Amino acid sequence: MARKPKSKSEFVLFDVIYQDGSQRSNRRVPSDILGGLDGDEPARGVIEEQDRQIAEQSGIPPAPIKVIRRAGRS
Repeated sequence: MARKPKSKSEFVLFDVIYQDGSQRSNRRVPSDILGGLDGDEPARGVIEEQDRQIAEQSGIPPAPIKVIRRAGRS
């Protein structure tokens, strides 16, 4: 059976800079929650949830996010 064609980009990649100066690159956020009146702001909530899950598994508390921006943009 043939596969359904998928949208060109299911995820958008973001760079995250934390208050302590550390950076994580290429954090994946579903593209269907972005855009509209809120623009990229919903990405912050997704990334914060990812950080909470990582913190639970590692036992290290998540650092507060300072800035998020799409990967590849200055």
